[in-house]
Amino acid sequence: MGKQMITGLEPGEVAGYVFLCGEPERVPKIASILEDGKKLRQAREYLVYGGTLDGTQITVASTGIGGPSAAILVEELANLGAHTFIRIGTSGGIADDLEKGDFVIATGAIRADGTSRSYAWTEYPALANHEVVMALIDSATRKKVRFDAGICFSVDGFYSENKVISDGKIQPMSHSNYMTSTMISRLGDVKKMQGKNIEMENGTIFTVCSLFGLRAGAICTVSDVVPWHPTEKILDFEQNMSECIAVGVDAMKTLISWDRKKQGKRFYAPSLG
Repeated sequence: MGKQMITGLEPGEVAGYVFLCGEPERVPKIASILEDGKKLRQAREYLVYGGTLDGTQITVASTGIGGPSAAILVEELANLGAHTFIRIGTSGGIADDLEKGDFVIATGAIRADGTSRSYAWTEYPALANHEVVMALIDSATRKKVRFDAGICFSVDGFYSENKVISDGKIQPMSHSNYMTSTMISRLGDVKKMQGKNIEMENGTIFTVCSLFGLRAGAICTVSDVVPWHPTEKILDFEQNMSECIAVGVDAMKTLISWDRKKQGKRFYAPSLG
């Protein structure tokens, strides 16, 4: 494939292993852990850096907010040879046992976004790749951070889907207090379905990568919690995100190591050493 339409990336600029994040400002933070990290491209919401990790080429790129821009980026990175993606992001905690600063490793996503529906039937599952999930859990466990793993709620509307508590009642965040009756209990329903957190990209990324035979997973910090789960905890976001990045980078090292041990086999298994 030649020069890509939206990002302008060209052959030779993209690695097989990729870190994704939403905001462009997080890209150099992730790239600072790499060896020889440097800026490659910037177009619209897409900031792309390259570097190496234990001698392996790595790409770090921002998706922007939501499914449409994330799908474009994954498509163009895949066109240039990317095969493994770890998203390092933020989310809102839904499960009662999650606190600000905890990490959630997504095993799959409830597809409440629109972009993934343009790729596959609504019945098609948005699943994280099992090897990426295992690597992230292994990394989080070894680093002794607070984390959980499970299903996330992946949406398009930030203001329309999030809610606040006012006068003891669930209220919308949207302008002029706009909220349809069907939106009142959505977050509560997700909690009943064992949803861990709410975010805006995983459903699209998991769906697209599964369809294309690529590996994807995600670790998101809980930067806030749902309104009926109040907390007075003050979060040092920069330190917390640095810890989240460290878990993600360590997991990528693990995946690279496992891939070397496969020696032509399709799947990694603990018996391979």
